[in-house]
Amino acid sequence: MTRVLVVDDEASLCETLEIDLAHRGYAVETRTSAAAALDAVRQSDFDVVVTDLDMPYVTGIELCERIVASRPDVPVIVLTAFGSYETAVAAIRAGAYDFLSKPVKLEVLAIAVERAAKHRRLREKVRRLEREVARAPHPDDDIVARSTAMRSILELVDRVAQSDATVLVTGDSGTGKELVARAIHRSGRRKDGPFVAINCAAVPETLLESELFGHVRGAFTDARTNEPGLFVSANGGTLFLDEIGDMPLALQPKLLRALQERKVRPVGGNAERPVDVRVVAATNRDLETAIEEGRFRQDLFYRVNVVQISVPPLRARAADILPLAARFIARSSETVGKRVSGISPAAAERLMSYPWPGNVRELQNCIERAVALARFDQISVDDLPEKIRDYKSSHFILTSDDPSELVPLERIEREYIARVMHAVSGNKSAAARILGIDRKRLYRMLDRLGVASTK
Repeated sequence: MTRVLVVDDEASLCETLEIDLAHRGYAVETRTSAAAALDAVRQSDFDVVVTDLDMPYVTGIELCERIVASRPDVPVIVLTAFGSYETAVAAIRAGAYDFLSKPVKLEVLAIAVERAAKHRRLREKVRRLEREVARAPHPDDDIVARSTAMRSILELVDRVAQSDATVLVTGDSGTGKELVARAIHRSGRRKDGPFVAINCAAVPETLLESELFGHVRGAFTDARTNEPGLFVSANGGTLFLDEIGDMPLALQPKLLRALQERKVRPVGGNAERPVDVRVVAATNRDLETAIEEGRFRQDLFYRVNVVQISVPPLRARAADILPLAARFIARSSETVGKRVSGISPAAAERLMSYPWPGNVRELQNCIERAVALARFDQISVDDLPEKIRDYKSSHFILTSDDPSELVPLERIEREYIARVMHAVSGNKSAAARILGIDRKRLYRMLDRLGVASTK
């Protein structure tokens, strides 16, 4: 529970604020003098201090300066009945987190207290992450798993790693599907063997077969030597087929045979060669929709989808955002040779509120940019990209009693389904699961509401 210390020489005001804040769920203590308040701060851990400005002997400004000097982690909100620009500047210079004029509206004060408490929590979290990174930097291929969703992923990785079952890793682009594949390899009995990766979408169709299965000399114009191919290169280890949903349809039967028979035949060759390979595939596409549209073989889907691991988007694993940012800061600052050791609470708040459509990859790019632009030892809000600095979320008001604020049901339905489709990158199977309906009904709703699909 958030602990608040209220300081005012008027006992009646202290009582009023205590009752209101306690009603909102805060644990509140009051003091009627600055000296008593300083003793309380020394003896107890408060999350926020709210102090009057005009008090005898020691003013609120002086109290604020002393608290900031001894407990810089505790935000102070200064109240005054003599609000002016000069007074506000003096309070901010003294280190005050916020400045409110009396008579203060209780709702406004409650918002300020909540913001200050959130600021402190973020500040503590950032400092804790900085200490952890300084003590033991993680390898680049370690998975950050502070969120419940990612801890579940790691548990599944540990369970599947000891078998040779083919694994299909699904998720939006930039979520870290290759890291999951590497974790499976590193945790299993094949960890001493090679980990070989290929992006099926990045290799031209005419070359992909040769890349996977190899070729013999003279098989085509530039085939001057025998090449083993990636299946053979990964023998005894793991072959990672990234973006398998983009594999050409004509090549899919040959991949299916290689997975079933554990043998490969090079392009232009007559003899098959046995291989001992564990295959992990990944895709950001809805393969079930691709099957219906004739772009992916159903039998190949069943072969690669023995165990499926779905990596959630970054917006669904908010607890991982700051730990990931801390790792990227450490890595980027070392690369560019700058002493950037952390991130300001205000910048951390922006990172936490942004939806990250580009997932972990977008966060990494954002941090690399911020480190390059940083002028101090912490990343500030000004170092972040404009779209992240200025992002504001939009929400429907569903609890209002004002008819003018309410919207038609069809609009809520349309915009919610559009939001779900965007969140899952157009994956209709995933959208149907989230909405609790079957795929056929989802198709009808998309058509009726005029919601565009991204796939």
